[in-house]
Amino acid sequence: MAYRKLGRTSSHRRAMFRNAVTSLFDKEKIQTTEPRAKELRSIAEKMITLAKKGDLQSRRMALAYLMDEDVVTKLFNTIASRYTDRQGGYLRIVKLEKRRGDAAQMVLMELV
Repeated sequence: MAYRKLGRTSSHRRAMFRNAVTSLFDKEKIQTTEPRAKELRSIAEKMITLAKKGDLQSRRMALAYLMDEDVVTKLFNTIASRYTDRQGGYLRIVKLEKRRGDAAQMVLMELV
C-alpha cells in the first residue's frame, strides 16, 4: 500500500493532515504519533519544496492546502530561506515515551 489509512475516511484524513501541517509550520514542532508523523513528513517536505521555488503558482498551491494565510507567508519568507542550500530532510522525528492511554508511540516532529 502506498500510504497509511490511519483508521479514518479519506476526507477526515485529508483534514487531519492539513491541520497538522499548518500547526507544524506555525509552531515549528508538534507532538503526534509515529505513523501520523511518517505520513506527515512527505506532505510537509513537499510544502517546503514549493516554498523554495517561491513563484506565484507555488504560493497558490500552498494556500490551497494550508489552513492559514499567515502560515503560508511565514513558510515562504522565513522557513524556505533556511533551506536554500539543503536538498531534503527538512524534518526531524524524535521518539518520545509511549502514550499512557493506549501505549501508542509518540514522537516530536520538528523542523531541522
